Amino acid sequence: MATALRVFLFWAAAAGIVVTCRTNSVAAIAAIVGAAFVYTHVCAKQAGVAHALGVGIAWLVMAIVAEIVISGWLGRGWYALIGSPERPLLRNVFLFVWVFAPALFAQREAER
Repeated sequence: MATALRVFLFWAAAAGIVVTCRTNSVAAIAAIVGAAFVYTHVCAKQAGVAHALGVGIAWLVMAIVAEIVISGWLGRGWYALIGSPERPLLRNVFLFVWVFAPALFAQREAER
């Protein structure tokens, strides 16, 4: 449960920064990568790539759910976390960054 809470808190921090960087995609991507770096080095020092990919997938799912919930609440499309469908290349970059950023800083899996 503690790991899930940490995963959520680091995602929330990254998402908050991404939302404030609406017009600057480079800063938004840097925020995600920065949150992944801090999460990996503070909370998951010994975790491997499998853990990091799981965290990245959880972050992407939370971003998608947040966009769905906020879009429903606003009554219009809201694309601050994963990018607008009008810019598909940038949207795809955001999808990959949410998933793979934690894996960039993960330790190699232990040899068995």
